[in-house]
Amino acid sequence: MITQTNLYSVIAGITPGILQYLMDDRNIDIKEATELLYNSELYLKLEDIETGLWRLSPLALYDLLHEELLTGTIENWPEEQ
Repeated sequence: MITQTNLYSVIAGITPGILQYLMDDRNIDIKEATELLYNSELYLKLEDIETGLWRLSPLALYDLLHEELLTGTIENWPEEQ
């Protein structure tokens, strides 16, 4: 069972994949990718256990981040799993 306490361990397992997609797609380094991710609305929501975003794959999360970076917001949040 995921709790707010161990959610950060789950997030730590997810973020490398998101960062890799971000670096590959935008041809940026790890520092810039990390800044983009950690300063995003997506990451803020990912830290909220109630959103259930931690259940999504790194690719699905990257798709949401990509939308945010292109449009400034995420319109199509997935429903809680």
